[in-house]
Amino acid sequence: METYSARRTLSVRVELTRQLRRRRTAAAFGLVIALPVVVVLAVEFGSSAGGGGLADGDFDVFGLMASGPWNFALSGLFFSSAFLLVILAAMFLGDTVAGEASWSTMRYLLAAPVPRRRFLFVKAVVGLLLTLSMLLVLVATAFVLGLLAFGDGTLVSPLSGALGVGESSVRLAVITGYIAVTLLVPAGVAFLASVSTDVPLGAVGAAVVIVVVANILDAIEALGSIRAILPTRYAGAWADALGPSIVWDEMAVGLFYNVTVFVVLVGIAVLRFDRKDVMS
Repeated sequence: METYSARRTLSVRVELTRQLRRRRTAAAFGLVIALPVVVVLAVEFGSSAGGGGLADGDFDVFGLMASGPWNFALSGLFFSSAFLLVILAAMFLGDTVAGEASWSTMRYLLAAPVPRRRFLFVKAVVGLLLTLSMLLVLVATAFVLGLLAFGDGTLVSPLSGALGVGESSVRLAVITGYIAVTLLVPAGVAFLASVSTDVPLGAVGAAVVIVVVANILDAIEALGSIRAILPTRYAGAWADALGPSIVWDEMAVGLFYNVTVFVVLVGIAVLRFDRKDVMS
């Protein structure tokens, strides 16, 4: 007779399969694929103030975007990291627990029995995997479209000039990785909100509102050093990877800040869920 094992009650593979089959997951990935397509069309067929094409290779925003796949992939991250990626990360983590509660399926899962912390662990891991996958799909799609539309030119930075293929790959990987880390704070806020409410949209909205408010406060210079504790303060530190050499100082601080805040938020979420009276 087989003995009970908590690890066998709800696997990451099963939960990931469930989430991949949902329409909102397909819509999210469709959106990050569509964004580079729209930008390619804008660069190729748009018109500058002088009436010429935007993809003319000049050192302006659109000229840099059209200089090759590395720059075009970087532009996709630039346009989406401040808001779109935040919304999608909040959706994947905010719809985890609250989604089960809204469907009235959570109590049946916990009665299976799936231990509460196992339940949260699997939900958080799957949410983070989907967020990371979404980010990688965006970069890969933008890179391929940039390669097809603008050729194989290497990364060109106004701070360091043209870089080699190897260095271009390193810089893009560093920037992608850092942006992934900056998504941990809105993901953590959404996850905490998800265990505190039975309304998925409320959990997602809470994370988005906090990020928007933090952006507004960060723009107020009169706040001085108080801005250092805002989650958006280190969001743009990836620009330090575009110089002649990568400067790690501010990115290291941002890495520590985002990981620490995420761990604290998830810890609070676990403690709240341990004491929650699950009725849904």
